Amino acid sequence: MNENYESLKLGNQLCFPLYACAKEVVRHYKPYLDELDLTYTQYITMMVLWEYRTLNVKELGEKLYLDSGTLTPVLKKLESKGYITRERSEKDERNLVVSITKAGEDLRSQALTIPPKMSACANISPEEAMVLYKLLYKLLGNMTESDT
Repeated sequence: MNENYESLKLGNQLCFPLYACAKEVVRHYKPYLDELDLTYTQYITMMVLWEYRTLNVKELGEKLYLDSGTLTPVLKKLESKGYITRERSEKDERNLVVSITKAGEDLRSQALTIPPKMSACANISPEEAMVLYKLLYKLLGNMTESDT
C-alpha cells in the first residue's frame, strides 16, 4: 500500500487547532459573559453595535460572518433584554434595521473589563497576538473569497 495517510492524521490538520482554540476561547469568555447575562454570540453582536450603533441585519451578519438564520434568534434575545431595537427600514421595508438602545449602550461600560481578562488568560505577547490576528484574518479572507 502506497497511500499517504499522513494527511489524515489529526496532528497534521490546521483545522483542528483552530477549532479547539476557538472552543477554548469561548469557554474562557463564558464566566465573564455570564456576569453580563450574554452568550458569546450576543457579546460579539453587541460589540459590532457598540461600534456602529445602527446596521441592517445583512450588514450585521456580514461583519459577524453569521447568516440570518443564526443571527435572528440572537437579535430577538437581545431585543427582549432591552439592548437593541429591530425595525423595518423606512426606505426599504424588506430591510430590518438593528439599533442599540440606551440600556445596550450602558452595558458597554460593564463589558470593558472583559478584553484585559481575556488577554491575561491568553498569555501571548502583543506582538504574537498581532501576528495571530493578521494570519487568522488572512485565512478568513481567503476562505470567504473561495466561496464566491
